[in-house]
Amino acid sequence: MQILTLTNYIKADLISRLSRAELPPESLTLAALSDHYQVSVTPIYHAINELIEAGYLYREKNRRLYVNQDKIGDAQTAAQSHQPAPPEDHFKRITDDLLAMSLNGESLFLREAASAKKYGISRTSLRNIFNRLAGDGVLEHVPRRGWKLRSFNQHDLDAFIEVRVGLELKALDLAKGRLDRQVLEKILAGNQVPETVEEPLQIDNSLHEYLIKQSDNYYIISFFDRHGRYFDLLFLWESNDRKAAIQEIQQHQRILNALLNEDWKLARKELELHLRSNHPVLSQLKR
Repeated sequence: MQILTLTNYIKADLISRLSRAELPPESLTLAALSDHYQVSVTPIYHAINELIEAGYLYREKNRRLYVNQDKIGDAQTAAQSHQPAPPEDHFKRITDDLLAMSLNGESLFLREAASAKKYGISRTSLRNIFNRLAGDGVLEHVPRRGWKLRSFNQHDLDAFIEVRVGLELKALDLAKGRLDRQVLEKILAGNQVPETVEEPLQIDNSLHEYLIKQSDNYYIISFFDRHGRYFDLLFLWESNDRKAAIQEIQQHQRILNALLNEDWKLARKELELHLRSNHPVLSQLKR
């Protein structure tokens, strides 16, 4: 089976969606499509240009994109029976595998050649992913030995949380006068407890990043940028547990409602409770 590149996937998915009239005309912009696919504008730009060359889209003099209904109609039958699958996210797969090993307490060296063969990608692609994970604190490159995996350590997590609580509460104090209600309301809308067990979870974890950014304190921002990435990946992994994720959503809601009501004392209390208690899965791993 051919593995689609991101650009080819977006192009095929756009054809499929346009043939079913799932995308309104106002969504045919670089910004809107970038937001829809959660990617940078680069693959969107290339996909749109290729669709224009193929005749599916065209630009008017006002530079707006329009659908060629005659051309898109030819693709309608095929689109009804085939929905393109997104390309495999190698970064996510490799990250999930390495986090699982890290959480098992494994501290081992990974070789590029063997790892590239395991995941079916080139050594260059593998090296790019490993470099990114090194920046996130998951791996460390050791000359002539390979890439060393960071082993999860409960004491290390506890120490990070202790410092995180102090700095994030300070960030909240500093950010009070710079909080935008519309941003807070949008984050709140992104944290909804599902009504049924079949309904997917809806979590927006951007509150923490927003408070840190709005603190406008270089040293607080620098700490989380340098030391928080590994733990952010662990916390994201932990949210795969449905019970833990629902607890996270509910805690976010209480913090955000307190912030919107400008009840700073309650907001600090709920934020600290959230930071200290929101790791029911990781706290059970005694490493």
